[in-house]
Amino acid sequence: MAGGPVRFLSSSRPWRSFAYLLSGAVVGLACMVTLVLLTLSGAVLALVLVGLLLLPGVVLLGVPVAEVERLRLRLVDPLPVTGGHRAPAAPGPSAWVRTRMGEGATWREFAYTVLLAIGLGPVDLLVACGIPLLTGALLFAAIGSLVYPHTTVALVVFSLSGPGATVAGVLLAALVAVMGAYLMTFVAAGHATLARLLLGCREEQLAAQVAQISLSRRRLVDAFEAERRRIERDLHDGAQQRLVSLTMKLGIARIELGTTGEAATLVAAAHEDARQALAELREIVQGVHPQLLTDRGLPPALTELARRSAAPAHVDVCLPGRLPPAVEATAYFVVSEALTNVVKHACADRVTVRGRLAADLLTVEIEDDGVGGASVRTGGGLEGLDDRAAVVDGTLTLVSPCGGPTVLRLTVPCGPGATASREDRPESP
Repeated sequence: MAGGPVRFLSSSRPWRSFAYLLSGAVVGLACMVTLVLLTLSGAVLALVLVGLLLLPGVVLLGVPVAEVERLRLRLVDPLPVTGGHRAPAAPGPSAWVRTRMGEGATWREFAYTVLLAIGLGPVDLLVACGIPLLTGALLFAAIGSLVYPHTTVALVVFSLSGPGATVAGVLLAALVAVMGAYLMTFVAAGHATLARLLLGCREEQLAAQVAQISLSRRRLVDAFEAERRRIERDLHDGAQQRLVSLTMKLGIARIELGTTGEAATLVAAAHEDARQALAELREIVQGVHPQLLTDRGLPPALTELARRSAAPAHVDVCLPGRLPPAVEATAYFVVSEALTNVVKHACADRVTVRGRLAADLLTVEIEDDGVGGASVRTGGGLEGLDDRAAVVDGTLTLVSPCGGPTVLRLTVPCGPGATASREDRPESP
């Protein structure tokens, strides 16, 4: 409907909506008649206890109606809908009835059947028959005024006759047909949404939503990693190379000018500033995505990270091979942030980083012997790490009693066959 009138009206959607509403009116009328007959028969025969057996049949009428409605739903909704009924615990009709009567899906289907009989069916009938009848009446009036020119056609607050009535009748019929196509599609979409809500399996719908969210999250992670690598490549191949060239030229100029004079002093100061800017840029590039992590994997990158840490750190990470890039990046930055927090807050004398991969689950622990008392605060660094871990379906747990030690544990599922050889990895930028 949002694709433009021409595209919408030339598609099969209005016709399928009309077929859905018209068939819904027929099914709704059949449900109304059947419900009335079963209810009256049960009430009359209840005096001799036979009618009590018909009362469960009123509720179970929703089961076959739901099967028909799931088939009809394919007219306007291509996604399949399953009922989610359980298999009976034992063979035989009595076990089947007991199982169905104890299911929430059966009562939802019965509620939908009642709604179809007393509400949805009449609305479908009104829309599916009213619009074609009104359009046909306008066309009939237009043709009548053309055949009998002296016939007067009353249109709302004015009357027309002759060619004017014919033109007005055709235009109004076209307008009613177009607006009716939108109205039928809108009503059919609402009916289908309610049918899917009541007749679909809640667990299946929830699983589909979770799968869609997980897929969207994976796409975001991949896009983020690609953008980060692009920034790293641009910094490495662009600004960093220019700074290297500038530093070399300033160094040559410094040698040529010697050590005396105002110009030599200015060039020497500029040379030192360029060297510091180059060092800072290299730190930024390292923070965006470490080249060592891209080239050699997680254990060497963590070893280098521990070597540069201000707190004494020991790394014990043993992995059988390379992990998915998103997992490696997450583990690296969690360890990096944890070491930074140790230096800032823990007053620790020693930090141990352990990492293992078992049953396709990566576990990384950062333990320090500091003062403890760490907690996850809103807006804090640990909350950011928790969010980063959640992006790759990981979990972050913190144990930090007052007095220490503090243990930060990251667990990330890697999936079957997550490890890969160096040849299977994409080339670094």
